[in-house]
Amino acid sequence: MPDPDLRGAVAAARRIAARAALRADEQDRDDGFPAEDLADLAEAGLLAAPVPAEEGGAGLGQEPRAADLAEVLRLVGSGSLALGRLYEGHVNALQLVARFAAPVERRALCAEARAGHLFGVWNTEPAEGGLVLGADGRLTGAKTFASGAGHVTRALVTARPPGRTEPLMLVVALEPGTRADLAEWRAQGMRASATGTVDLTGLSPLAQLGGPDDYHRQPHFSGGAWRFAAVQLGGLEAVFEAWRGHLARTGRGDDPHQLARLGEGAIALEGARLFVTRAAALVAEDALPADRIVAFVNLTRLAVERAGLEVLGLAQRSVGLQSFLHGHPLERLARDLATYLRQPAPDRALTGAAATILSAEGPVADLWHPEAC
Repeated sequence: MPDPDLRGAVAAARRIAARAALRADEQDRDDGFPAEDLADLAEAGLLAAPVPAEEGGAGLGQEPRAADLAEVLRLVGSGSLALGRLYEGHVNALQLVARFAAPVERRALCAEARAGHLFGVWNTEPAEGGLVLGADGRLTGAKTFASGAGHVTRALVTARPPGRTEPLMLVVALEPGTRADLAEWRAQGMRASATGTVDLTGLSPLAQLGGPDDYHRQPHFSGGAWRFAAVQLGGLEAVFEAWRGHLARTGRGDDPHQLARLGEGAIALEGARLFVTRAAALVAEDALPADRIVAFVNLTRLAVERAGLEVLGLAQRSVGLQSFLHGHPLERLARDLATYLRQPAPDRALTGAAATILSAEGPVADLWHPEAC
């Protein structure tokens, strides 16, 4: 597989996003999946790009500068939020491999990414019990809300060993089309993300990454949320463009009320972009105290969510009933974005960030500047 340099990765993401946007409506069904788009990612080297340079990849997201990864995630999300969700999970898994895997396992797993395997991170568990690693080295249990179920071939999962409450990070190998149950994924949007339950009972892990509870180590656990915010930003841009295109096609741009709505939407969109850019840089630089990095990323999560909901409301009010009709460019985009914006624990993210701000010494203007700490 070709391994693009970082500038090549951004250009490849732009091309793939354009093709993904043309296919997305066809994939919008309960059994949909962006298989062709993922094949494009592999062929362009984007599945290999997050692999560290010393392991044969492009180091996308590993370098101190996060702008390239933020741009790739935004572009992929603008073409298809389902594809963006899957690619963000792949990137997340490879970053955890790079950070926590022992050298031998790191080399082997990076080689598999370069060979075209799709990685994912699955940590949500059914209410009746979580995934357990038995004394015999085999897993018992399942993961739920696992995106890419039946398609991810290298899954990073959390599991508890006997007598321990802190989970371990494990990588398991899966055969395509096996162990996945998508019956309950009847969502309004993100239908092509193949999100479901995966039964991992009987499998033995390929590798363990790090030690107990390293998965939750801060700031990277909560700080990594900037990546899905970047994908959401791409979806938000796609909604804005569909809305703008509708006004241009229908000749309704002369109406001052329509212009006012579009202007308000542009403010929200650009505010979200600035938050994502800053959050990505703060995580990559890793120069602030962990609690401050987490606080800013949590604010970013909520700023992007607020911007997305605002733009959705303005666009649908502006376009009217047509925006809810199948076949209109805005209809599926709005469903996908509204669904993907629903991320866990938004209230805790907000109050946790506010508590960090309240307890910090010095002026608020200095909180996010390492030189002031």
